[in-house]
Amino acid sequence: MPAPGAPLKKLGFLTIGLFDRDRPVEGHTSTLEIIELGERLGFDSAWLRHRHLQYGISSPIAVMAAASQRTSRIELGTAVTPLAWENPLRLAEDLATVDLLSGGRINPGISVGEPMRWESVRSSLYPDTSDAEDFSYTRAERLIRLISGEPAWGFSGKDGIVEEFSERVEPHSPGLRERLWYGAGSLRSAQWAGSAGLNLLTSSVVLVPPEQRHEGEAPDFAQIQAEQIRAFLAQHPLGERARVSQGLVVIPTDSATDAQREKYRRYVEERTPRTLTPQGPRGFLPAKDLLGTSEQIAAALYAHAGFREVEEVAFALPFSFSHEDYVQILTDIAEHLGPALGWHPRRA
Repeated sequence: MPAPGAPLKKLGFLTIGLFDRDRPVEGHTSTLEIIELGERLGFDSAWLRHRHLQYGISSPIAVMAAASQRTSRIELGTAVTPLAWENPLRLAEDLATVDLLSGGRINPGISVGEPMRWESVRSSLYPDTSDAEDFSYTRAERLIRLISGEPAWGFSGKDGIVEEFSERVEPHSPGLRERLWYGAGSLRSAQWAGSAGLNLLTSSVVLVPPEQRHEGEAPDFAQIQAEQIRAFLAQHPLGERARVSQGLVVIPTDSATDAQREKYRRYVEERTPRTLTPQGPRGFLPAKDLLGTSEQIAAALYAHAGFREVEEVAFALPFSFSHEDYVQILTDIAEHLGPALGWHPRRA
């Protein structure tokens, strides 16, 4: 999308699905209602974050299964599922099952690397095998092969009178492999995703290369993200035709109340300092939240080097807002921001 006038092809949203510790069903129900609203508004996709040992969705596959039975058209994805917490064979079974039940609407997004707070969680997650676990790209490659239908073991056929076995993961969903995404935040991970033939999910966080970290100077998030996207496309077998989705936080205020506008302003103000300097030894840099009218946000996006490299987005809903806030934000995105970007809603 090089300039205003080139239409945005696909519009989605991403939610963390927060819930109260003592009333978890309300938060999960709210998430399902938000996905239903997204379909009515014409969004192309709804994506779920993956949160373990927190008050956010820990089992997005289960939530996608529930959402698939409440909707008929909207695509459902994860952004992203950290494979360090998963057994690739069991995950392949679950994803294929939900994909078939949804009518082929599942878009699994994955990532690799050590689990968050690994030293604290390793004894609970892998009490007997923590030193042997492989959290590299090899884990993702196993999942890709299994979802593709390659042999999972060396046996197939009958065993006894009733038991019949398959050499591959069952059920098999033929189109699921083409809808696998990788969540990349570094140049290396973007290049690997391209070489693996996956789709690319960029997010509101990048890893700033050491050579671009200069004291007192804010790195250019948009330029770093654009470089990662171009590196992905250069490695992908489909080249420029490969799919890339961007996931910035946008908060349109077109129909917001005065109280909501003030709440959103404070939220962005509190989060902005973390976007000015790379965080931690790996150089994590969050993107700035985009707050304002849809017209203002559209102008900011067209000026964003990363956005100019994509044709589809999955805008992230802010953390910790109320159900009513999400309804207002999603409605404004669908009715104001999306059209300002040349997007047209899809209807059932």
